[in-house]
Amino acid sequence: MGAREREGEAVIELRIRQIAQLFESLDPSPFHERDLDAAAAAYILDWARELPRDRPIVIRIHLVDAATARPEELAAAIRGYFAEEAEAVRRDLRELFAMGRLYLAVGVAALALAILGGNLARAVFAPPLSALMQEGLIILGWVANWKPLETFLYDWLPLRRRRRLFGRLARARIELVETA
Repeated sequence: MGAREREGEAVIELRIRQIAQLFESLDPSPFHERDLDAAAAAYILDWARELPRDRPIVIRIHLVDAATARPEELAAAIRGYFAEEAEAVRRDLRELFAMGRLYLAVGVAALALAILGGNLARAVFAPPLSALMQEGLIILGWVANWKPLETFLYDWLPLRRRRRLFGRLARARIELVETA
């Protein structure tokens, strides 16, 4: 069905025949504790990415027999799933920064050793060879810092964006609409 904007809200619409289509069928937990079906979660995420970030999200579910559904439990299950996903991404982000600190320690140590090695090469070897060794070691030292710089400058941005998207979906209003 898709997504659209309506009166200051961003609406994602799904059409299903039964509630079970939204949840992972292999999960033995009660439906309100289950993970969303991978296709349903991907559909919601794909449309949510297209929506303006400054609008609250509404997930409108068109259901053939809405009378048998329990809207409060359905809403709690959907919001809970996205809240858990946001928390998982938060943990991934924390782990990324922890690894970044380790990368940085290794990179700084490699740079320090490269500078010391370059100075030693300058003192031990004749000018053309000493300059070549010194420059090569300094380049090696800076290359060793590529990964920590990449981690702290760029790698965290997609994770933060994904966490925010999951957070928005965890706060989404869930509407259940009966259709024929």
